[in-house]
Amino acid sequence: MLTIEYIKEDDVDISFVKEIPISYARGNLIMPLKRDGISLFAVVADDRGLFALLELSKAYGLAPVPFHTKPFIVQEAINRFYGQLGSAEEVMDNITGEDFSAVATEFEKPRDILGLTEEAPIIRLLNALFLQAVKEKASDIHIEPYEKELDVRLRIDGILQKVLSPPKIIQDALVSRVKIMANLDIAEKRLPQDGRIRLIIGGKDIDIRVSIVPTTYGERAVLRLLDRSYGIMNLEELGLSSRENNLFEELLLRTSGILLVTGPTGSGKTTTLYAALNKIYSEEKNIITVEDPVEYQIKGIGQIHVNPKIGLSFAAGLRSILRQDPDVIMVGEIRDFETAEIAIQASLTGHLVLSTLHTNDAPSAITRLLDMGVEPFLVASSLMAVLAQRLVRTLCPFCKESYIPYESEIKYFETAPEKLFKANGCIKCRHSGYLGRTGIFELLIIDNKIRQFTTSHKDSQTIKDYAVGQGVRTLYADGIEKAAKGITTLEEVLRVIQKDYADI
Repeated sequence: MLTIEYIKEDDVDISFVKEIPISYARGNLIMPLKRDGISLFAVVADDRGLFALLELSKAYGLAPVPFHTKPFIVQEAINRFYGQLGSAEEVMDNITGEDFSAVATEFEKPRDILGLTEEAPIIRLLNALFLQAVKEKASDIHIEPYEKELDVRLRIDGILQKVLSPPKIIQDALVSRVKIMANLDIAEKRLPQDGRIRLIIGGKDIDIRVSIVPTTYGERAVLRLLDRSYGIMNLEELGLSSRENNLFEELLLRTSGILLVTGPTGSGKTTTLYAALNKIYSEEKNIITVEDPVEYQIKGIGQIHVNPKIGLSFAAGLRSILRQDPDVIMVGEIRDFETAEIAIQASLTGHLVLSTLHTNDAPSAITRLLDMGVEPFLVASSLMAVLAQRLVRTLCPFCKESYIPYESEIKYFETAPEKLFKANGCIKCRHSGYLGRTGIFELLIIDNKIRQFTTSHKDSQTIKDYAVGQGVRTLYADGIEKAAKGITTLEEVLRVIQKDYADI
């Protein structure tokens, strides 16, 4: 029996794979490959797969030809190739008009949706959307109703891409199915609703946050996908320069003070905070968080989920945390004066506090806290540093291509680069030219001069001018450097950092 290390696309006949149920393949650890007029080919991991191959060969009247490999390779191949059978477009082709009203009953417990292909058509369509989103590594699914149509879009690497336009008639059934899975009220169509879905998709544990709001043409649903199998990133993986990474790690060793991470929604602030907690965790420290929602469960860290419906706000949770003898506190977001005030008081009484704030750059975090009503001397004495960040798409390493910069591009650089890189597009990156994302950062350390600016109510531009003079690298400068290194493109940096902010 021949041994193989990887199962390639060319080895597999998808039309034949369709004939073998995924439950049979999984249960026997067998990956069917193809058949001709004489033989039936399959990859097996042990005797179970071999017996299954003999059984299949007998049913088809063909000679068995087995290949041997490790169990995890068979499992990965089953997920990969059976996943190709259920794209949303293919499911739509199989849905007929009389089936549109079919909505299934509630999920009893998480099951792998690759095995649910024989369910009602609306379920199969939604399952196919989930599967496609996970395969494409999408962060969100948008189900958007309009006057005469229904659009489904996926957010991939921060960019929305339209993937499907189902018939308008299935709109209510599709949204109702989402509501049932998220344990929401399917009869309530006038008020926004939030919920959560837990699924196994292709062997991966996926957490889905559901938001449904009523619009003029029906209910609009946005589903945020969180792949628990990826785990928490390390600080070194975020995209910080070695200098900034070392400074950030030094800040995390302090025993008191506030460290803020700023940026708009979707800029990776929570990922950075989780990486920071992962870095400083030890059995000697009591670390407690209050979040909305808790995205990753971290072993050894106490995590509180905010629930405004019962009065558990960030401020209320933070007050309770202080009675739990913490060493490090993480507050998901400082949204109001009350939360800011409690966080600052906690930092002044011997706690390291990590939190996020919505501002465009690092200096603006200071003026934002002052605008909330926090006393300037409290901000000056408690704030250690502010890390502003954005996410940019990284160039696909398989198809990126270098070129000599144009005159119109050189003006964006202090020193003209010899070459830049452009996004071409290939099958690896779905012909987008980009594969994955990385961060661009601006780390502002609060020194005595900035404390003086804070207590005298100086504006953020004054603080920024001083910081740049002291060698602080702005978001724009960090992005431009990553473009010059071929990590991303100049076009991508300018998309994320607007011209008015970059002062160019």
